[in-house]
Amino acid sequence: MPSLYQRALDELGAVFARIDEQAVDAAVERIAAARRIALYGVGREGLQIKGFAMRLFHLGRAAAVVGDMTTPPLAEGDLLIVSAGPGAFSTVLALMGEARKAGAACLLVTAQPGGEAAKQADTVLAIPAQTMADDRGPASSVLPMGSLYEGAQYILFEVMILKLKDKLGVSAEAMRANHTNLE
Repeated sequence: MPSLYQRALDELGAVFARIDEQAVDAAVERIAAARRIALYGVGREGLQIKGFAMRLFHLGRAAAVVGDMTTPPLAEGDLLIVSAGPGAFSTVLALMGEARKAGAACLLVTAQPGGEAAKQADTVLAIPAQTMADDRGPASSVLPMGSLYEGAQYILFEVMILKLKDKLGVSAEAMRANHTNLE
């Protein structure tokens, strides 16, 4: 395998060697218990969040992406999942404040568990990976900017879906039945 591919894969492997599996399981529990789920992220993190929302929908969960016209209001028993790799974004903080005012819980996915958004979260799921907040210096990733974090999000979210699938007793056939036929 060419060295750039191997270096990128090795870096992703190192992220998952350091991930807190108890925190992953706590996030899975929080998602499983939620009545409705709204998800939000900015930029490329937002793209990963949208993929996660789609998979939650495939599991039969009431999941929507913040900003879509069909996103329901959140209330007690609901969950807002947000991504703020560098620790905070103004939109993430504002949405967390609104969700908390409505009685919903907040799950933060971040590379900076000591960041500003973590102080507002009910559950913090840390991904120990480089973001744009720390992409300079000799120890930086071979991948540009926040790509290591975003790539790790994709893998983590798919593993969380597998855990939720087992926990909720959802079959592969049931997931396929929830996939759109309008493509």
